Formats: sequence, structure tokens, C-alpha cells
Amino acid sequence: MRTAKSARRAGATPALRLLQQAAIPHTLRSYEHNPASELSFGLEAAAALGVDPARIYKTLLTDVDGALVVAILPVFKRLDLKALAAAVGGRRAALVEPDVAERVTGYVVGGISPFAQRKRLPTVLDECASDHETVLVSAGRRGLEVEVAPSNLVALTGAVTARIQFGRGIREA
Repeated sequence: MRTAKSARRAGATPALRLLQQAAIPHTLRSYEHNPASELSFGLEAAAALGVDPARIYKTLLTDVDGALVVAILPVFKRLDLKALAAAVGGRRAALVEPDVAERVTGYVVGGISPFAQRKRLPTVLDECASDHETVLVSAGRRGLEVEVAPSNLVALTGAVTARIQFGRGIREA
């Protein structure tokens, strides 16, 4: 697990600073992001880190009935917008445009962390995260992932868990 001192040397992001301040056990995992990669950001991370894509989770920003909601699910799965809306008591959900996601979260697309966003938003974590001892999410920039226990991810984001993925998804890696 990383210490505050080692994270400072790694150029700590707001997400890493929050994990340190909350004393949440975590492991920082980095790789060289390839802008020319044809893989999605998450599948690129899985391949570069040699990690099963089922343990790498993407963070998506959505609009549910006019309110912003964060969705966290495996990188190779598709977001079930109706299930996400139902998980937060809404009727309709849609992904927000990338520029809106960047402005609202304070992170770039491909590096949006569920931790330490500019504003704390309702968050839904796909229930399959509990199948793993740890999962990896963006640490706040492309090429930087943080490995945490799903229970700590829930605790620090205030997430509810629900099945928000559908189908078999796209599995490349």
C-alpha cells in the first residue's frame, strides 16, 4: 500500500490525497498511456497492467432526470441506463458529454476518478464489484490506477450498489 510520502513523489492527484487523508488502504498502479491505442482507456489499463479486465472499473458521469449521477462498472461492460436510473429512484438516464464530465469532475476523460471530484455526486457501483477482493479505478489521470477494496470504494464515495450493467459487454484484452 502507498504512503502519503510515496504518493507525493508520484504527483498525487486529488483522488490520491483523499485516499491518504481518509487512511484508506490502496495500491497505486501506473502504466504509460498510449494515445494511439485502439483499446478503450480501461482495456488499455488492463492490458498494460496485466490485470483481468473484470477488476478494472470505469467511472461514467450520467444525467438521471436532470441530476448528475456517477456510475462505476467493469470496463468491458455496457451501462444499463434504465437500471442506473432505477437504482437512484429515477426514470431516465443518459451519459453526459465528455466536456461536461471533465468540467464537473475536474478530471480528463480516461482519467475520471470516483474519488475527490469537484462536487460529491450520488454514486452507483455495480454489484459485481463485491466478487473481488480489490478493484482498480482511475486515480485521477490517464495511466494511473488505484487498487482498493470495494467496501472502501463504497465508504469513501457514499455509493449504493446495484446491477447497472447489461449483456455480456465487450471484452477485448
